[in-house]
Amino acid sequence: TSVLFVDDDMAFVKIVQHHLQKFQDHEFKMVWKDNVEDALEETKANPSLDIILTDYQLGGATGLDFCLQLNQLNCQIPIIFITSTRDVKLAIEAMKLGVEDFLVKDDLTESLLPRTILNVLERVKRHKQMQEVEKRLLIAEKQAEAIRQLPVTVCHEFNNPLAAIKISSDLLQRQQLSEDDLQQ
Repeated sequence: TSVLFVDDDMAFVKIVQHHLQKFQDHEFKMVWKDNVEDALEETKANPSLDIILTDYQLGGATGLDFCLQLNQLNCQIPIIFITSTRDVKLAIEAMKLGVEDFLVKDDLTESLLPRTILNVLERVKRHKQMQEVEKRLLIAEKQAEAIRQLPVTVCHEFNNPLAAIKISSDLLQRQQLSEDDLQQ
């Protein structure tokens, strides 16, 4: 699993690296950036990123700024906020920007972070699968509707020439009758 970690606290970066070492035979490959600009460049340059972990305080910018910029790039990589504050309003704002989970640094245990990453990735995968199924169902419904409309269209296409033939036949019959009347 390829992880982009955005945090300007080198001591915490080392803690995260330790937490992500070979968790239950799952290998995490971490790329670390200490500012938003470098992190944005990494997301553009590295399409193999599976998940982004970001702190809230990032020097001159915030994790929310980072998320806004990722949204503007239409970035589909799931994001987990890891911050030292227990601010519920911040968590709500982050979730509004599409952040998948919100962790407090002091609560991190050796297994919490890797489990959260794996859970988020699984949840995102299931969500994409559901969207794909819904998309296929919508296409199937549209195809079924088109098939249901086909007989109506075909009947309409046959009806017009048949109606014209009937009108012509009626006119010919009337004309034949008129000629017979004249001959008597």
